[in-house]
Amino acid sequence: MASSSGHRSPLLLLAIAGLLLLLPSARGSPDEQQLKDRILGLPGQPNGVAFDMYGGYVTVDEQAGRALYYWFQEADRSTADPATAPLLLWLNGGPGCSSIGSGALEELGAFRVDKDGEKLLLNEYAWNKAHDSYTFLVKWFERFPQYKYRDFYIAGESYGGHYVPQLSQLVYRNNIGVERPFINFKGFMVGNGVTDDGTDMIGMFEYWWHHGLISDETLESGLKVCLDGSTLIKASPECQKIMDKATEEQGNIDVYSIYTPPCEKGNPYMRILKRSRRPLMLPAYDSCTAFYSTNYLNIPDVQMAMHANVTGNIGMAVYDNWTTVTPLSMLPIYKELIGAGLKVWVFSGDTDTAVPLSSTRRSLAALGLPVKTSWYPWYMVPTEVGGWSMEYEGLTFVTVRGAGHEVPLHRPEQALVLFQQFLLGEPMPAEASLAFATSRINLRMEFN
Repeated sequence: MASSSGHRSPLLLLAIAGLLLLLPSARGSPDEQQLKDRILGLPGQPNGVAFDMYGGYVTVDEQAGRALYYWFQEADRSTADPATAPLLLWLNGGPGCSSIGSGALEELGAFRVDKDGEKLLLNEYAWNKAHDSYTFLVKWFERFPQYKYRDFYIAGESYGGHYVPQLSQLVYRNNIGVERPFINFKGFMVGNGVTDDGTDMIGMFEYWWHHGLISDETLESGLKVCLDGSTLIKASPECQKIMDKATEEQGNIDVYSIYTPPCEKGNPYMRILKRSRRPLMLPAYDSCTAFYSTNYLNIPDVQMAMHANVTGNIGMAVYDNWTTVTPLSMLPIYKELIGAGLKVWVFSGDTDTAVPLSSTRRSLAALGLPVKTSWYPWYMVPTEVGGWSMEYEGLTFVTVRGAGHEVPLHRPEQALVLFQQFLLGEPMPAEASLAFATSRINLRMEFN
């Protein structure tokens, strides 16, 4: 992809919501199914929306009655050509976190939910300005054949650090031997992702200690006990006791962005702090965002407009019933896909304690890749460092300064610069003149 300052890289964004039950298989021609899935408008939607949206279900296991919901946002026609835009699949983590409620409405989608939980606002920094997942992709392309052979990328965060590489591996392997695969897979990107249980656990305790969040004793105990096969998702009983102690020592902080006051909704302690004349650090983002998107998605007219099946209530069922059946490390998959020549980027917000920067650095170091470009600052404007970066042979690593667990939510403009450079296949700008100052990326997005 050619590069130039001010280049506009449109994208189509696809997000998948998660597991859904007892749904019949969709029938009919692709055109008929697209027409059924077309979202004509959303309640509280602002004026000036210049892109089409689709939402609906794709059956991945007819016998079990299992399907996945998707929300597809095309590129903004005011700044891009939807007919040539590459396609991105976005996956949030959890396990069980919705890429609709989190990714699409809180991070990189076309809209943000207003504080009243009822109206939508245009997102200035929107990116469109496992076997079930693979089956979903194949059937989605059958429903939208006009997007076959389009450049296709997969991205995600958190436990998406497992979903994204595993799905990428499946797509890559199924494309082997196919002269012109219709899933034209080009690469993947992971942010603050769970990568390798051993290095992730060590890096997490180190980050907590280096930021003054836990005691010396908890650091020592954690590094001694929690390397027993415990993971960031499921800890052993002995390790869980240490985790509970660490949580007690950390106090009432936002673990996804340690310098941001936690959302005060339902929290009398935060209301007291707000009344005082010694406020905490000015928040870099609104930590109550999840409340706004939850309220909006529970409006019946919104559910109807998005063609949502609202029978039942999954809640925390996916997380609570999760069993560790995936490999403990994604590093072998990284090695395979890097060796295949795919584009691989990893990014990390540096104020996250859930899957911190130190965990990611340890995991990437374990790959043993030769360093192509040593550690350097990248810039947004002449006097503002956006973060730091380094290039390995076959992999680019980027940090985003001041961002937490969900980089596009905490630092949306920096995240857009990051994604622009990923699409262009160029390193992060070492000089401000190359930074993302006037261009905007427009993505067609589909969220899972």
